[in-house]
Amino acid sequence: MTASAFDQNERLHGLDGLRGAALLLGVVLHATLSFFPSQIWIVGDDQTSVWASGLFFVIHLFRMVSFFLIAGLFGHMMLKRRGAVGFLKNRLVRIAAPLAVFWGPVMAGIVAVLVWNASLHGLTAADAPPPPTYDWTNIPLTHLWFLWVLLWFYAALVIGGAVVTRLDRAGRLGRGLDRLAGGLIGPWGPLVLGAPLALALWFEPNWIAFFGIPTPDAGLIPEASALVGFGLAFGMGVLLDRRRDLLARIAGWTPVYLGLALGAGTTALMLSGGPTPVLTPMTDPAAKAMTAAAFGVATYASMFAVVGLALRFWSGHSAVRRYLADASYWIYIVHLPLVMAAQVVVQDWALAWPVKLALVVVGVSAVCLASYELMVRHGFMGRWLNGRRTPWRRARVSVPVAAE
Repeated sequence: MTASAFDQNERLHGLDGLRGAALLLGVVLHATLSFFPSQIWIVGDDQTSVWASGLFFVIHLFRMVSFFLIAGLFGHMMLKRRGAVGFLKNRLVRIAAPLAVFWGPVMAGIVAVLVWNASLHGLTAADAPPPPTYDWTNIPLTHLWFLWVLLWFYAALVIGGAVVTRLDRAGRLGRGLDRLAGGLIGPWGPLVLGAPLALALWFEPNWIAFFGIPTPDAGLIPEASALVGFGLAFGMGVLLDRRRDLLARIAGWTPVYLGLALGAGTTALMLSGGPTPVLTPMTDPAAKAMTAAAFGVATYASMFAVVGLALRFWSGHSAVRRYLADASYWIYIVHLPLVMAAQVVVQDWALAWPVKLALVVVGVSAVCLASYELMVRHGFMGRWLNGRRTPWRRARVSVPVAAE
């Protein structure tokens, strides 16, 4: 695979497919939660397994950092093409507006499932604890937190781009950034990127190691470790859009990244307590430092590994992958209450947990895809969430869906 395969005017089918896969894996990720060995979720199934929590660990390790890398690459591409004003208008329509519109219905659906599950266990309103008092420090963003964090990064991208344009008229800083990007591609890249993340995790006062980068799903100010971990991935995506030739180098290093991710990921899992989640923060400074270092390397090695795999094996056009990539945004938005409802339905069934997991994932995915096809894809909501769909004959020079 050559650098010319990733020309600025070529649609990056591999990354488009990975973007969709990362969002769709959210269904699997959340579906595993009810099968954890120790109950951490609203729904606790009567069938549990360390394999379920292990599957969660693997997906959680690479999923969101990979998405943020892709978002950074496509976001920088759009900023160049549309300018700051056009970029901000698009992101307000495609990211901020869905967050504002869908947060309420999603939250209502989650609360409805919570009440339903409680009633099935014989609990009434009198048994419920007093409702919490919410403010900007603890408002529950649910799984839609990533839209909120994306807005932070998009604002930083616009501001940073304006500062660089104004101060770097000779282009020296830009050339330095390009050299930095080139220097980060190789087996040493995850170590360099992982160092700041490890430091941020070490300073995180209530870090539960099993979950890696803390999910900033409560409050309007994300945790510093989340901003560092996801911000580095987003920034790497920006640099890769400036140096598309480096995508071929990532694809070439894929086997090494896979080996590094496997070794560091296994180490991180064992140091964090194994596949049975330890739900208390790490307190021993030395153990915490070693665990944070392993997570730092494993996070970015796995990110580069899945990006390389996507570039190597999904580089061609696929109507199925394109369709799923288009549908993934809608599925991401609506899936969580549906997953929880399906977990409630199957929680007492006398079936093995892998069968229940498959039923939840397939059932929820089918409902989401049907609603996308019948209610979203061909109408206003499809144009709102995915932008104007482009026929294949013009796709070679189209802006990827993630950037429209």
